[in-house]
Amino acid sequence: MDSPENRATKELFDKTLISEEQFSAIKAYRSLGIFSLHNELLFLIYLSVLLFTGGAGILIYQNIDTIGHTVILALLFGIAAGCFWLCYKKATGFSKQETVFESPVYDYLVLLGTLLSCIFVGYLQFQYQAFGSGFSLAAFVSAAIAFAAAYYFDNRSALTIGITGLAAFIGITITPQAVIDNEIYTTDALSYYGLGLGMALIVWAEYCEKADLKKHFGLVFLTFALHLIGLCSIKGMTEDYWFLYIPALAASTYYFYKKSYNIQAISIFVFTLIYGYIGVNILATRILNFIRLDEFFSLLIILFPVYIIGSIVLFIRAIKQFNKQKDDSNR
Repeated sequence: MDSPENRATKELFDKTLISEEQFSAIKAYRSLGIFSLHNELLFLIYLSVLLFTGGAGILIYQNIDTIGHTVILALLFGIAAGCFWLCYKKATGFSKQETVFESPVYDYLVLLGTLLSCIFVGYLQFQYQAFGSGFSLAAFVSAAIAFAAAYYFDNRSALTIGITGLAAFIGITITPQAVIDNEIYTTDALSYYGLGLGMALIVWAEYCEKADLKKHFGLVFLTFALHLIGLCSIKGMTEDYWFLYIPALAASTYYFYKKSYNIQAISIFVFTLIYGYIGVNILATRILNFIRLDEFFSLLIILFPVYIIGSIVLFIRAIKQFNKQKDDSNR
């Protein structure tokens, strides 16, 4: 069976958008089996950044008594400043539109500098309490550094660190284990803070799109907003005042459903369906518990497998329809 690329090329030829010579040249080139190592090399660079920062943390932990706090802070500051200086020399400066470095290596230097800066701030706070007794202000400072690096150097990785820092600033730390245990945060009031941050990210993404300010950052902002609103709403629907979170989850589901089609983001579409599905099931469980249909319990048990299978079928159909519309719009 022909690959999608070959079918697309054949379609272009059938529509006389390319000549027969061009069609033959493309087929001959693809028959050579040449592939690019670009993505593999970028992944290795990314992995090396993570290994370097992780190794630095382990080295510091194991030799904290012999190295000294001041020396460690000086090394962290010096390496982070060196990374930013090298990137500054190669950067074209701030621009509202998307900018790229001549070499992708500098993007990973920005990431390394941002990570080391956050480690520096965290270490400074842990050892000397430079930002007060808690870690909220330190998280905010780290987020500010990451946002500055993200917008000046046009770096999405630094942007994700900045948004994560904002979430940590308001007290939300999301890990897979925390999601499973339903312990995203310890205070119910943080549900409102999480919803507020998610809505603020949506407003900022919409503003940037209209103001033509780093519009390509929009998917990052919307992804974080979707997860913040979805997780906080689901967490809130398991608490006493669960009915207050229904409008937020319903409105966000509608918004992200429409937005996923507008920006053709399959990740936004899938997680919107998942959060909406979970919310509907929680609401249905609440209603069933309220009206006390104990006598229909056996019937519900029988219908449950049908419900699950039907949900899976509808989920697959929705994704196929989304991909079909996406392919049609790209032609």
